[in-house]
Amino acid sequence: MADGARENDPRGNSSNDEAALSARLRRLGDRLTEASRPDDHDAAQPRSSTDPSMIARGFRLSSELVAGVIVGGIIGWLLDRWLGISPWGLIVFLLLGFAAGVLNVMRAAGVIRPNRIDEN
Repeated sequence: MADGARENDPRGNSSNDEAALSARLRRLGDRLTEASRPDDHDAAQPRSSTDPSMIARGFRLSSELVAGVIVGGIIGWLLDRWLGISPWGLIVFLLLGFAAGVLNVMRAAGVIRPNRIDEN
């Protein structure tokens, strides 16, 4: 329907519309090319795909969680062996170790503030 209206347009605006559209597309292409070019200071230093500090932070956060679960499991297993309440000590302390690990990860990530005792 729109194509038929253009063909029957007595004023000849279809060529003006196409020229304006072509100009807009050219400007958009120029802006995209300009935006995709690296800056001068980025060209001197190649970017690495991974940041070593972020990898270290990821290892620290994952080790905080794993350590909490392992310590909780060991304490629960030892209590089971000592008190003979198997498997309840292991279950309870695994859950406590998981909760402690998540809390440590949140503290290390800066989501929550660590508890500080005021010494006044």
